[in-house]
Amino acid sequence: METRAGDPGAFARFDLHRVDSPAFVVDAAKLRANLAVLADIRDRAEIKVLAALKAFSMWRVAPIVGEYLDGVCTSGLWEARLAEAHYRGEIATYCAAYKAEDLPEICRISDHVIFNSPDQIARFRPLLDAQDGTFDIGLRINPLHAEGEVPRYDPCAPHSRLGFPVDQLRPEHLDGVTGLHFHTLCEQDFAPLQRTWEALKPRIEPFLGQLKWLNFGGGHHVTRADYQREDLIAFLRQVKIETGCELYLEPGEAVALDAGILIGTVLDTQWNGMPVAIVDISATCHMPDVIEAPYRPAMLGERDAEASGADPVRLGGPSCLAGDVIGDYVLPFPPEPGTRFAFLDQAHYSMVKTTTFNGVPLPSIWLWDSQTDALECVKRFDWESFRDRLS
Repeated sequence: METRAGDPGAFARFDLHRVDSPAFVVDAAKLRANLAVLADIRDRAEIKVLAALKAFSMWRVAPIVGEYLDGVCTSGLWEARLAEAHYRGEIATYCAAYKAEDLPEICRISDHVIFNSPDQIARFRPLLDAQDGTFDIGLRINPLHAEGEVPRYDPCAPHSRLGFPVDQLRPEHLDGVTGLHFHTLCEQDFAPLQRTWEALKPRIEPFLGQLKWLNFGGGHHVTRADYQREDLIAFLRQVKIETGCELYLEPGEAVALDAGILIGTVLDTQWNGMPVAIVDISATCHMPDVIEAPYRPAMLGERDAEASGADPVRLGGPSCLAGDVIGDYVLPFPPEPGTRFAFLDQAHYSMVKTTTFNGVPLPSIWLWDSQTDALECVKRFDWESFRDRLS
């Protein structure tokens, strides 16, 4: 299982006992630092950058996002409503398939409504023409150029449902379409984007004269320290010149990269061929990508097993799922009941994917500013949050 690196940053000096457990803690200062990087790329490349709410939709920090970026991208009606209520700037909405009853409100809220197929645009054309909004229409295409390292996260994997295969694109498919959208990356650097564009450009070149914008989607790990930002900026400026189109990026993970931790507590320990600990963090309920990807999240202050001479402890959640296992770790302190620990880089995707399966409580949400040390409890979930999900 891959260990996904995390930068402890200012969290190395955060007292894990300042909050309850389990708890997400987001550092506003780190969030601003990430957004400043994105804004710098935006300004120097003369493009637009939208934050992907699917990855990080903690709307308490929407004002911070609005200080730096041009808006947000959403994945359907509910995220569009969240964007309208709390976020500033443009709203681009894409969904793999829309319901007719949702479209009027989506069109009213959104600046760009992006469809997954020309057939869906044609089928909804009378409904779209009847709307009074100032939205334009986009089409998501599949470049048919796979760069993904994990097939289940690769929109260009064989038989993908995401995007219209570009080799089927015809002039009539772009009737009334203002822009094209493609999203093919996942936690990747510049080279895969450049290769994707080189493969895609010849296929869409005949249509560029009738398009106003191109949206390069998300998956760009541009706030990672080793990302080739200068290459990206030069590339985007050149694409703008070549196409005459407005360009968009939609980073999600890059917005909140290394900006949050998930704090937990050891509840009980036992021996079963190796040390085993039950903790109040559940992989299936709180970090489902640990099982789905899969990956091993980095731990704040984890010790090296060989250097420390300590045995790794298998950490598992409190649910009844046998596979609710986070991984094997040498904790910073002996793993006795009551010991606090934290996993790094948990603001994006973990927060938006939490569930209450098995009645496992949801982590509370805290906002910390590592520059001022201000700490605020944004949200606690009581048992009614579990009760009211179902009837």
